[in-house]
Amino acid sequence: MRQIPYIVPDAQGWLEKFNFSVPIKVRYFETDMLGHVNNVSYFIYFEQGRVDYLDHLQLAEDLFNEENVCVVADMHCHYLSQIFIKEPLKLGVRIAKLGRSSFDLEYSLVEAASGQLKAAARGTMVYISKKTGASIPIPDAVREQIISAEGANLA
Repeated sequence: MRQIPYIVPDAQGWLEKFNFSVPIKVRYFETDMLGHVNNVSYFIYFEQGRVDYLDHLQLAEDLFNEENVCVVADMHCHYLSQIFIKEPLKLGVRIAKLGRSSFDLEYSLVEAASGQLKAAARGTMVYISKKTGASIPIPDAVREQIISAEGANLA
């Protein structure tokens, strides 16, 4: 596997940092004519995993409300191995870094039976005011919930 800066100390050590995962079922329309998962489908998996993760932490209502919202500021995916239709997957999601008004999420997409890492991703979410569009501080209660869930795993 090529070196990916956020996968430390190694792939297995990195995977052990994930406390949350969801199963992913590859659907026919997410594949190409060769049966490979299309590159854009990975981002659909990451979005669903992110929503499920924030629901699991009970943060969805705090981060997405009438006045403020969390938006994706960037997203990067490292495709490590082909994924085919009917391949059972498990998606790990975690907050790896917590800033003043943003947090970095990491995603691990593994083949469910073997645990083989198929893709790794990292992205940043920024908490903004809907009225001004400017970033605003993440509420203390949200920060405490994230720290409670991720503990020593936060950078």
